[in-house]
Amino acid sequence: MKVKVAVLVFTLTLCAWPDTTHRATNPPPQFTQRVQREVMHRILMLPYYGVFDMIGFKVEGYDVTLTGKVFHATLKDDAAHVIKGIEGVEHVNNRIEVLPVSFFDDRIRRDEYRAIYGYGPLQRYALPPIKPIRIIVENGHVSLEGIVDNQFDKNVAGIRANGVAGAFSVTNNLVVTSGKKERARK
Repeated sequence: MKVKVAVLVFTLTLCAWPDTTHRATNPPPQFTQRVQREVMHRILMLPYYGVFDMIGFKVEGYDVTLTGKVFHATLKDDAAHVIKGIEGVEHVNNRIEVLPVSFFDDRIRRDEYRAIYGYGPLQRYALPPIKPIRIIVENGHVSLEGIVDNQFDKNVAGIRANGVAGAFSVTNNLVVTSGKKERARK
């Protein structure tokens, strides 16, 4: 009888023992904000991350999910590698797609870049090292991603992108920021 009681007490003790191997599923907001800033910084600092790439991310608990499309195949693995190095990140789910290699798409990329960044009213977007207008070309279809200062710039970028010969379609997903520049024009 004493053996059964001892086993029962030991079993209950094990069940009640705090589990220190797993963290809470919801980290504090400060952790999430820090990880978001660090992920953004590390993505922007990738050496081959350019105007023809778009990487997005989502922080869920202690996990980071990477999404988007990249021109250079090595960029997919590089992005996951640098994110894994962030303190506190337990898992990286890499859903980044590598764009297919195509001379046809390369010509469209070059022509889209010239049409958008070479056009007078949009040239200011070409000045920062990290271009805010992303040009994603996949099998002849163009998608504009990123941010612009106002609706006029978004419309002009879409019109310029639609004018490139050989592009089958253009999707303008540019987001207009609601900054001081927009209010100053009104």
